[in-house]
Amino acid sequence: MILIQIAMLLGFALILLGLYGALTNRDIIRMIVSFTIADTGVNVVLVSVGYLTGREAPILDTIPVADAAARITDPVPQALVLTAIVIGLGVTALMLAYAYRLFRARGSLDISDYTELKW
Repeated sequence: MILIQIAMLLGFALILLGLYGALTNRDIIRMIVSFTIADTGVNVVLVSVGYLTGREAPILDTIPVADAAARITDPVPQALVLTAIVIGLGVTALMLAYAYRLFRARGSLDISDYTELKW
């Protein structure tokens, strides 16, 4: 039980660290890394929420089918996290591609160099 709480605390700490980094950094690459850290924190929290103490993996070779509902963990949170990892990778790749295009167009990745984009 204590491991679940540690994982949840670690996940929330990663989320807060990522948000802090995204809001305080001026470099676009560091902002992208901060968003990726926050995304990892969300995945850790989702996995820790889906864990049930005393349950086994949802593999029916070792568990009788009649007892399966009471003895296995729900595989949906794990599947959601796998999907979130793939989506996070795609979003990170897209952000890095935009950062590369911004660097080629302006020669800088400092966010303060893009003041004409303000409202």
